[in-house]
Amino acid sequence: MEEMTIRLVEMAETDLHGLIAKLDRELLERYPADEIFGLDFSDPKNAHTKFVIAYIGGVPAGCGAIRPLDSESVELKRVFVDRDFRKRGIAAAMLDVLENEAAADGFTVVRLETGEAQPESIGLYRKLGYQDIEPFGEYACCPSSICMEKRIG
Repeated sequence: MEEMTIRLVEMAETDLHGLIAKLDRELLERYPADEIFGLDFSDPKNAHTKFVIAYIGGVPAGCGAIRPLDSESVELKRVFVDRDFRKRGIAAAMLDVLENEAAADGFTVVRLETGEAQPESIGLYRKLGYQDIEPFGEYACCPSSICMEKRIG
């Protein structure tokens, strides 16, 4: 198996935008456009978002991000692994890096939203210790949203 490297990257990273475009196309296969909660790179609330990219043999294979919600919690955003690289532990490895980054920054809770049409994501998050919570923020009005959280640090 080729070596996996996970790097923190800047918001402007070309590989990041390519992976997120693939994620958006895949989500549009599963959900109506009004049920997809993307990440607006120009929104000032995303200025403190941290991004990671997982590379396999130098090829961008997955991405993810955390952004602060409040003084104790971050939101996990845009977690994605390209179809060609799934079932290799990449998502779990990225989550570990992002959770460690959040804890190092003093956060104690990671929250996330996923959708009912993504059973593979739901299963992974539960396996990694995330527990279901009531929908929060912009997800409260979306019937397909499933929200979870995990205490860290």
